[in-house]
Amino acid sequence: MKDLQRPELLAPAGNYEAFLGAISAGADAVYLGGQKFGARAYADNFDTQQVIRAINYAHLYGRKLYMTVNTLVKEEEFDDLYDYLAPFAQAGLDGVIVQDFGVWGFVKEHFPNVELHASTQMAVTGVYGARLLKKMGAVRVVPARELSLQEMIDIKEKAGIEVEAFIHGAMCYCYSGMCLFSSIVGGRSGNRGRCAQPCRLPYVVHGGLSQSADDRSFSASDNTNEDDEYYPLSLKDMCTIEIIPSLIEAGIDSFKIEGRMKKPEYVAGVVSIYRKYIDKYLEDPKAPFKVDPKDLDVLRHLYLRTEISQGYYQRHNSRDMVTLSSPGYSGSDDRLIASIRDTYLTGENKRNIEAYGYFHPGCESMLTLSLGDVSVTASGQVVQEASKRPLSKEDLAQRIMKLGDTFFELRKEDLTIDMDESDPGIFMPVKEINELRRSACEKLLLELSRKA
Repeated sequence: MKDLQRPELLAPAGNYEAFLGAISAGADAVYLGGQKFGARAYADNFDTQQVIRAINYAHLYGRKLYMTVNTLVKEEEFDDLYDYLAPFAQAGLDGVIVQDFGVWGFVKEHFPNVELHASTQMAVTGVYGARLLKKMGAVRVVPARELSLQEMIDIKEKAGIEVEAFIHGAMCYCYSGMCLFSSIVGGRSGNRGRCAQPCRLPYVVHGGLSQSADDRSFSASDNTNEDDEYYPLSLKDMCTIEIIPSLIEAGIDSFKIEGRMKKPEYVAGVVSIYRKYIDKYLEDPKAPFKVDPKDLDVLRHLYLRTEISQGYYQRHNSRDMVTLSSPGYSGSDDRLIASIRDTYLTGENKRNIEAYGYFHPGCESMLTLSLGDVSVTASGQVVQEASKRPLSKEDLAQRIMKLGDTFFELRKEDLTIDMDESDPGIFMPVKEINELRRSACEKLLLELSRKA
């Protein structure tokens, strides 16, 4: 068997709690939207400071963060695009998911260090389209969801570009999500992030529907009531947990979970199950691969429609992919939700660091912070001799350990203070000690981000 690459497990986040749950449950990367230019205008979404904090937190744990800039953008809106993206690019945003070619060129010109990922709404359906986008600077494509697994393999191998594919969640009836239905019937465009999901509504099929004799399609029937309601446009949700080995062997680079409109418990729960089976298969690819029915049941109780399918990977189309007369959801289990919350939705996890402080009269104050093999040193103001009450080691320790809303924790036993305790002792204003601590924390976070 050829060497298998470990795929990226990519999770959605509609708010900061869902983002934290995704990281805690084992996602390698998270995609989210800000307040503008995203295809989920009705998700909670993130404000600027939340996005920056999410970027920093992801990098702290060696994960990546991608941002959706995947709506069609009007000419007059381009003036806002630079100011919108600049803070995220500066913070180290790993990539943007783009549909609009105008946005594509803008990002490539102004933010060359941010990876360009082609949205599924670009409808990349083959090798030639992928090659074109690669020439235009694409690092990754998210092909149209209607492609088979073999078609995705061809794109990866013949275009020489990363492939990101959906593995779980809701599926759009329209080709690659480029839908005008909502815009036509409700004035809310899915291509502007405001889909009203008319495909999920019931429709009256005059004469009803019945299964045809060859068991492959549905046709009009005189055996049902005139006003029977059906859901002919509502696709079953995708769930590929049972074909994970095939997807890994295909060399798909990123396994993408749908659900930026879903609750944090859904995100964390789904991520945890896929993390388990991806790791299980990679640990021993030759072992029989079987999904525990209990885990399938968990997925079914995390906002899946009553029935599921495996998408288009192994079939071109099928009546079995359509919900038709069973639009309901399997519901949620309160105990399951509580368990997921207790396990994964516990807020930010702080990292324990070590610190060394140097404080001697006439010398610059210095504070070194270390996390694993990463170490940084910040210099501050020159230390003064005390004229009245000198600072004690306890005073300095208390102020250095006051890490507030940073992502770090410092235990007293991990702090070493090298200082002159002889008479008359040392003095530093509290403001300068605080600034030294803040500077050191910022440098450590930046260095960790560079290594992520």
